[in-house]
Amino acid sequence: MAILPILVAPHPVLKQKCEPVTDVTDDIRQLLDDMLATMYDAPGVGLAAPQVGVSKRILVVDCAPRDADPQPMKLINPEILAASDDLSTYEEGCLSFPDQYADVKRPARVTVRYLDENGTQQEIEADGLLATCIQHEIDHLDGIVFVDHLSTVKRGIIMRKLQKLMRGKDRAAAAE
Repeated sequence: MAILPILVAPHPVLKQKCEPVTDVTDDIRQLLDDMLATMYDAPGVGLAAPQVGVSKRILVVDCAPRDADPQPMKLINPEILAASDDLSTYEEGCLSFPDQYADVKRPARVTVRYLDENGTQQEIEADGLLATCIQHEIDHLDGIVFVDHLSTVKRGIIMRKLQKLMRGKDRAAAAE
Protein backbone atom coordinates (compact mmCIF):
# COMPACT_ATOMS: atom_id res chain seq x y z
CA MET A 1 0.00 0.00 0.00
CA ALA A 2 1.23 3.46 -0.91
CA ILE A 3 0.80 6.70 0.99
CA LEU A 4 -0.65 9.16 -1.52
CA PRO A 5 -0.15 12.94 -1.47
CA ILE A 6 -3.23 14.79 -0.18
CA LEU A 7 -4.32 17.88 -2.11
CA VAL A 8 -4.75 21.04 -0.06
CA ALA A 9 -7.45 23.66 -0.69
CA PRO A 10 -7.95 25.62 -2.83
CA HIS A 11 -6.72 22.98 -5.32
CA PRO A 12 -9.17 22.99 -8.28
CA VAL A 13 -9.67 19.19 -8.25
CA LEU A 14 -11.39 19.56 -4.87
CA LYS A 15 -14.18 21.59 -6.49
CA GLN A 16 -14.90 19.17 -9.36
CA LYS A 17 -17.82 16.74 -9.48
CA CYS A 18 -16.43 13.19 -9.70
CA GLU A 19 -17.24 10.56 -12.32
CA PRO A 20 -18.93 7.29 -11.28
CA VAL A 21 -16.90 4.10 -11.26
CA THR A 22 -18.17 1.91 -14.11
CA ASP A 23 -16.22 -1.24 -13.26
CA VAL A 24 -14.69 -2.32 -9.94
CA THR A 25 -11.23 -3.45 -11.07
CA ASP A 26 -8.02 -4.42 -9.32
CA ASP A 27 -6.81 -0.85 -9.91
CA ILE A 28 -9.86 0.49 -8.04
CA ARG A 29 -9.28 -1.98 -5.19
CA GLN A 30 -5.62 -0.88 -5.02
CA LEU A 31 -6.70 2.76 -4.91
CA LEU A 32 -9.08 1.95 -2.02
CA ASP A 33 -6.25 0.26 -0.10
CA ASP A 34 -3.87 3.15 -0.80
CA MET A 35 -6.52 5.64 0.31
CA LEU A 36 -7.01 3.77 3.59
CA ALA A 37 -3.26 3.71 4.21
CA THR A 38 -3.11 7.45 3.43
CA MET A 39 -6.06 8.21 5.72
CA TYR A 40 -4.59 6.24 8.63
CA ASP A 41 -1.17 7.84 8.10
CA ALA A 42 -2.58 11.41 8.08
CA PRO A 43 -4.37 10.54 10.53
CA GLY A 44 -8.01 11.02 9.60
CA VAL A 45 -11.40 9.30 9.75
CA GLY A 46 -12.36 9.73 6.09
CA LEU A 47 -10.83 10.36 2.69
CA ALA A 48 -12.39 10.88 -0.73
CA ALA A 49 -10.66 10.13 -4.03
CA PRO A 50 -10.49 13.77 -5.21
CA GLN A 51 -8.40 14.56 -2.13
CA VAL A 52 -5.69 12.36 -3.66
CA GLY A 53 -6.22 13.77 -7.14
CA VAL A 54 -8.57 11.10 -8.52
CA SER A 55 -11.93 12.35 -9.82
CA LYS A 56 -13.83 9.10 -9.16
CA ARG A 57 -16.78 8.52 -6.81
CA ILE A 58 -14.78 6.58 -4.22
CA LEU A 59 -14.33 7.16 -0.48
CA VAL A 60 -13.04 5.40 2.61
CA VAL A 61 -13.97 5.95 6.25
CA ASP A 62 -13.10 4.48 9.63
CA CYS A 63 -14.81 6.10 12.61
CA ALA A 64 -13.69 3.52 15.16
CA PRO A 65 -12.04 4.99 18.27
CA ARG A 66 -8.24 5.08 17.99
CA ASP A 67 -7.86 2.50 20.79
CA ALA A 68 -10.32 0.05 19.14
CA ASP A 69 -9.85 -2.35 16.27
CA PRO A 70 -10.05 -0.63 12.88
CA GLN A 71 -13.44 -0.74 11.12
CA PRO A 72 -12.57 0.44 7.60
CA MET A 73 -15.34 0.99 5.08
CA LYS A 74 -14.77 1.30 1.33
CA LEU A 75 -17.60 2.94 -0.60
CA ILE A 76 -17.80 3.14 -4.39
CA ASN A 77 -20.47 5.31 -6.06
CA PRO A 78 -22.15 6.13 -2.71
CA GLU A 79 -25.51 7.86 -2.76
CA ILE A 80 -27.67 9.10 0.07
CA LEU A 81 -31.12 7.52 -0.22
CA ALA A 82 -32.64 9.14 2.86
CA ALA A 83 -31.63 11.71 5.47
CA SER A 84 -33.28 12.48 8.78
CA ASP A 85 -35.00 15.80 9.41
CA ASP A 86 -33.24 16.11 12.75
CA LEU A 87 -29.76 17.61 12.58
CA SER A 88 -26.58 17.15 14.55
CA THR A 89 -23.60 19.44 14.81
CA TYR A 90 -20.03 18.18 14.76
CA GLU A 91 -16.77 20.04 14.75
CA GLU A 92 -15.45 19.00 11.35
CA GLY A 93 -11.95 19.13 10.00
CA CYS A 94 -10.57 17.95 6.70
CA LEU A 95 -7.26 16.53 5.55
CA SER A 96 -7.38 19.02 2.64
CA PHE A 97 -7.72 21.88 5.18
CA PRO A 98 -4.91 21.07 7.65
CA ASP A 99 -5.46 22.31 11.21
CA GLN A 100 -8.77 24.04 10.33
CA TYR A 101 -12.00 23.14 12.15
CA ALA A 102 -15.56 24.43 12.32
CA ASP A 103 -19.00 23.32 13.53
CA VAL A 104 -21.15 21.98 10.69
CA LYS A 105 -24.83 20.96 10.91
CA ARG A 106 -25.89 17.91 8.92
CA PRO A 107 -28.69 15.34 9.06
CA ALA A 108 -28.21 13.14 12.14
CA ARG A 109 -28.95 9.90 10.25
CA VAL A 110 -28.57 8.82 6.63
CA THR A 111 -29.28 5.74 4.56
CA VAL A 112 -26.57 5.18 1.96
CA ARG A 113 -26.35 2.79 -0.99
CA TYR A 114 -22.93 1.98 -2.47
CA LEU A 115 -20.83 -0.70 -4.12
CA ASP A 116 -18.27 -2.52 -1.99
CA GLU A 117 -14.78 -3.46 -3.20
CA ASN A 118 -16.21 -6.59 -4.86
CA GLY A 119 -18.77 -4.59 -6.83
CA THR A 120 -21.65 -5.83 -4.67
CA GLN A 121 -24.39 -3.32 -3.88
CA GLN A 122 -24.70 -2.57 -0.17
CA GLU A 123 -26.93 -0.34 1.92
CA ILE A 124 -26.25 1.02 5.40
CA GLU A 125 -27.95 3.25 7.90
CA ALA A 126 -25.52 5.50 9.69
CA ASP A 127 -25.85 7.92 12.58
CA GLY A 128 -23.55 9.94 14.78
CA LEU A 129 -19.98 10.47 13.64
CA LEU A 130 -20.29 7.86 10.87
CA ALA A 131 -23.26 9.71 9.31
CA THR A 132 -21.37 13.01 9.48
CA CYS A 133 -18.20 11.48 8.04
CA ILE A 134 -19.97 9.79 5.12
CA GLN A 135 -21.86 13.00 4.27
CA HIS A 136 -18.62 15.00 4.45
CA GLU A 137 -16.86 12.60 2.07
CA ILE A 138 -19.81 12.37 -0.35
CA ASP A 139 -19.74 16.17 -0.47
CA HIS A 140 -16.14 15.90 -1.72
CA LEU A 141 -17.37 13.68 -4.59
CA ASP A 142 -19.74 16.50 -5.57
CA GLY A 143 -17.07 19.23 -5.40
CA ILE A 144 -18.28 20.52 -2.04
CA VAL A 145 -15.89 21.09 0.86
CA PHE A 146 -16.89 21.52 4.50
CA VAL A 147 -16.25 25.27 4.50
CA ASP A 148 -19.01 25.60 1.86
CA HIS A 149 -21.45 24.88 4.73
CA LEU A 150 -20.20 27.91 6.68
CA SER A 151 -21.04 31.57 6.52
CA THR A 152 -19.01 33.70 4.13
CA VAL A 153 -17.22 35.30 7.08
CA LYS A 154 -16.26 31.99 8.74
CA ARG A 155 -15.20 30.49 5.38
CA GLY A 156 -13.02 33.54 4.69
CA ILE A 157 -11.34 33.30 8.09
CA ILE A 158 -10.51 29.62 7.58
CA MET A 159 -9.19 30.20 4.04
CA ARG A 160 -6.93 33.04 5.23
CA LYS A 161 -5.60 30.91 8.11
CA LEU A 162 -4.97 28.06 5.66
CA GLN A 163 -3.11 30.34 3.23
CA LYS A 164 -0.96 31.66 6.08
CA LEU A 165 -0.22 28.12 7.28
CA MET A 166 0.74 26.97 3.76
CA ARG A 167 3.00 30.04 3.21
CA GLY A 168 4.78 29.16 6.45
CA LYS A 169 5.28 25.57 5.31
CA ASP A 170 6.57 26.76 1.93
CA ARG A 171 9.09 29.05 3.66
CA ALA A 172 10.22 26.25 5.98
CA ALA A 173 10.69 23.89 3.03
CA ALA A 174 12.66 26.53 1.10
CA ALA A 175 14.94 27.09 4.11
CA GLU A 176 15.89 23.41 4.32
